Amino acid sequence: MNLTSDFPFWTVRDGLLNVYPPLSSSIKCNALIVGGGISGALLAHELISRGVDCVLIDRRDIGQGSTSASTALLQYEIDTPLHELQQVVGPRFAERAYKLGVESIQQLKTLAGSTCGFASRPSLQIAKIKSDVPDLKKEYEARRRIGLGVCWYDRVQLQELGIHAECGIKSIVAAEVDPYLFTHKLLTASMRKGLRVFDRTSALTYTNTRNGVIVKTDRRFSIQCKAVFFATGYETQQFLPQKVVKLKSTYAFVSEPLVDLSWWKDRILIWETGNPYLYMRTTNDNRVLVGGEDDSVRNPQKRDRQIDSKVARLLDKFHHRFHQRIEPAFGWAGVFGSTKDGLAYIGRHNSFPKGYFALGFGGNGITFSQIAAKLLADQFLGQPSPDSRIFSFDR
Repeated sequence: MNLTSDFPFWTVRDGLLNVYPPLSSSIKCNALIVGGGISGALLAHELISRGVDCVLIDRRDIGQGSTSASTALLQYEIDTPLHELQQVVGPRFAERAYKLGVESIQQLKTLAGSTCGFASRPSLQIAKIKSDVPDLKKEYEARRRIGLGVCWYDRVQLQELGIHAECGIKSIVAAEVDPYLFTHKLLTASMRKGLRVFDRTSALTYTNTRNGVIVKTDRRFSIQCKAVFFATGYETQQFLPQKVVKLKSTYAFVSEPLVDLSWWKDRILIWETGNPYLYMRTTNDNRVLVGGEDDSVRNPQKRDRQIDSKVARLLDKFHHRFHQRIEPAFGWAGVFGSTKDGLAYIGRHNSFPKGYFALGFGGNGITFSQIAAKLLADQFLGQPSPDSRIFSFDR
């Protein structure tokens, strides 16, 4: 699957950060992780930190899939608002899912430290149109009732921030990161503890045995393991028997560096209500990153031909909200997916008896991936958490 257009910003800016060889002999391990993006890196870091012998493979260069196109707004909110999710999965699961997101951001902060462009930021969800105001007010009340740190902003308060909108919810807990750099940092740290990483190595077949799984690769060599962990993102849908994610295309651009960003108070992360929605953040080299304009185009060539026009529309929407002039430097497109309830799919699947899945679909895939790393490590080591039920395939 073609997951991104050419030249997403992070890979252009950061370049080739590390060298990982392809598989050159048959090997054994306890846990094989398939997928070398941020999800696989977080999972590898968690497993290796708990003493599990791990191997990670990816058919591309490391971090070159969806991770390279991620805009990496780290938020606890999911694509389904809390007040709606409470009706879909029940109050207990909905509230726990949101609180797990808060915990995940704190954990990501510890893992990233002061590197990888990580910065704690507040987050602001604004009403896209006036008719969205009542539902946004419901969402504010739902979050406030369960103790999430939120504030209500009216039109005047938003204007004081330089933002033109009817109203908004400010959340205290959110962050931003360079996902490509973060992926390589996690893998480098994990390799010091024994993780083995091989890129440009595809898994072709999975054969269950009495003691585990034998994975045949395109390198003529095999990997024998006790379990396979799939951190294969949107490509996973190709071999799952049921449809679990609706795939779309999404678009983004990053601006030329700005001399002065003082008008962007607290560098707050901004996102709109509605579907599709506009979202905006800054970077650690003083750029503005804007994304959205999702559509149903699946053909990679057609998708990529739209990048210039999509960037122009995103730029217009940014100017409408901020009344500030910025100049696009890089534009790109990628695959995006959403689930029936906005929740990730994490855990075991009946079709893969010795498999574990970390599928952080949705607008906050990185926070879901950190949740997945914890839950799957618990399951593998025989310490299942009741939180697993929230993200199970049979929920």
